Amino acid sequence: MDTDDLSKETYRAILIEAEKFNHDLTLRFGVLSGHCKDEHEYIDNSIKLIDYLRKADKRILSDIFFGEVPDLKALSLALDKISNNIAKVQRIPIEKRHFEF
Repeated sequence: MDTDDLSKETYRAILIEAEKFNHDLTLRFGVLSGHCKDEHEYIDNSIKLIDYLRKADKRILSDIFFGEVPDLKALSLALDKISNNIAKVQRIPIEKRHFEF
């Protein structure tokens, strides 16, 4: 799937929030969509990506952020915000989310 296939709610919750922190984080969440068959799988994999980033050491973060390790506290806060946003989206039934066709 492509990020254009996501509901507006999921797009804002994850991609827009990631962009507020760092474009490289947005890229990671964007690329993730290409490995998913639907929004549910994308959300599940986004949660896994967040867990991975929380455990990543500075060397891995340097690779993810193209040589620039972000402030770890700020990254943690951004991941918290995205996680909270995901939880809110998950409470919205899929048929009540807004998709562009």
